[in-house]
Amino acid sequence: MSPIMLRQFWSLVESAHSHIPLTLDDQGLEQWLLRQVRSERSLNRDETNVLSAYIQTRLPLIRDLAEEHQPSC
Repeated sequence: MSPIMLRQFWSLVESAHSHIPLTLDDQGLEQWLLRQVRSERSLNRDETNVLSAYIQTRLPLIRDLAEEHQPSC
């Protein structure tokens, strides 16, 4: 994955952390994140596959970051 894509992905996670739908299962959350990235830039098949694999390995961290920023009930 290119450093630019990596920065864009984490910037997206940081800006959307309070809106990340934590009720989704892992596959649903992965697809949601991919859609968010695709709304900002086009991805070819290889980029999508690499980013998808990366997201899968980082889902626990992404969920932790999002949970920290969810409004308290």
